[in-house]
Amino acid sequence: MLKPTKILVPTDFSEFSDKALRQALDIAAHYQAKVFVLHVVHEHITQCVFDYCLSTAEVERAEAQLMGAAKQNLEKQLAKFPRAKEVELTADIRKGIPAEEILKEEEEKGIDLIVIASLGQTGLSKYLVGSIARNVLKGAKCPVLLTK
Repeated sequence: MLKPTKILVPTDFSEFSDKALRQALDIAAHYQAKVFVLHVVHEHITQCVFDYCLSTAEVERAEAQLMGAAKQNLEKQLAKFPRAKEVELTADIRKGIPAEEILKEEEEKGIDLIVIASLGQTGLSKYLVGSIARNVLKGAKCPVLLTK
């Protein structure tokens, strides 16, 4: 029987991610597991679009703003859940391709359960598993719990 000790919860701050986080916190409280909450800021900002280009400094400033906004959103999301204070929890923000960074986090932290929303902010259809969740499910070495 699975008794997780390290649970990874990827988040995009959507209501679907809230449900995944709630589920993970319940599981963590039951098994005294540690929770790792992760948000991935997409890989990069395009420097040029058509004939307009941003300077390197402008791109770096925009990326810093994205990281700062992500940190604030992560804090707001965690504040919604009083149970987050009852378990050992670590929150992190990474930059890159979401599914790849989630799988790297799994390997680096020795995660034994990933709890991920089946849909995210782009919620294309209620009947399809989101592409990030699908890629995590295909690449994960540990069990993955998809939530709706």
